[in-house]
Amino acid sequence: MTRFVVTGAKGFIGQRLCRILALRSAFVIGVARRRQTPCMSVHQWVNACADFVGIEHEWPRDVHGDCVIHLAARVHMIQDKRINSLDIYRKTNVEGTLRIAKIARNIGARRFIFVSSIKAIADTDGGIPLKETDPALPRDPYGASKLDAEYALLQFGRDTGMEIVIVRPPLVYGPAVRANFLKLMHAVARGIPLPLGAINARRSMIFVDNLVDVLVCCAVHPLAASQTFHVSDGHDLTIAELIQILSRQLNVSIRLISVPVLLLRAAGQLTGCSASIDRLVNSLQLDTSHLTSTLGWHAPYSIEEALQKTASWYYKTHRAQNKPC
Repeated sequence: MTRFVVTGAKGFIGQRLCRILALRSAFVIGVARRRQTPCMSVHQWVNACADFVGIEHEWPRDVHGDCVIHLAARVHMIQDKRINSLDIYRKTNVEGTLRIAKIARNIGARRFIFVSSIKAIADTDGGIPLKETDPALPRDPYGASKLDAEYALLQFGRDTGMEIVIVRPPLVYGPAVRANFLKLMHAVARGIPLPLGAINARRSMIFVDNLVDVLVCCAVHPLAASQTFHVSDGHDLTIAELIQILSRQLNVSIRLISVPVLLLRAAGQLTGCSASIDRLVNSLQLDTSHLTSTLGWHAPYSIEEALQKTASWYYKTHRAQNKPC
């Protein structure tokens, strides 16, 4: 039986990954910040402190693994201008990641899969879908820390012989999604007029179950060793197309207003929301040909199927709270 260690096992991606691994008869070891109760998809829990400090002393001696899938990361932090945000991100995303890599080596794992982010490379594609070989130009502390972690892991792999696999997803969505995608679903469900009809930029996304399938493939495929992969659903939508599909899935009327992109950018500057506006109006497409040609991977769920599953979850869990007045 293959033994997998999953960090961030209680998170949005981690819970679904652990369930799929267990269904494939794997032995799953979950790493989380707090003591967890037993569950069917995780066979054993290991407690971790912030940034995985001291985890080498907390790790049970009899717990070994064949492959580590590292999901845990610092994604957000409290906005405090007194804090050097890059240092805070690096403590978790670089130093913490290396602590887990050292644990992986100690427990006999031969492969370490690091879930990075496309933000390690760029926030926009400049008109050409991003390839793994493109120059890395992260624009925020989160992306910079992810890139630093990639470099550190690759060096660790060269020094120890461990197989390092790097996966760079774009926005991940699906049932139980949070943050901006959930806010968009709230707005669509309430029939709020959205000034996004004139945005033609396309952005790659990946359904959580498609990402889980990629991670499992990277864990077992011999050709994944020492590779970096960009991943997506393979069908990139404009924001208007996304809203249209969601409104159809949620059975609500759509209210899209075509506001020129220049006006949206100006509004973003006036309101201090330029970064959010940029994420809406800039193109961010990923070239996934390296993944498909190397591993033969194709998304098991189409974007229509994925959004239907997401909308069904939303309808069951949020719809009653969001009926338009």
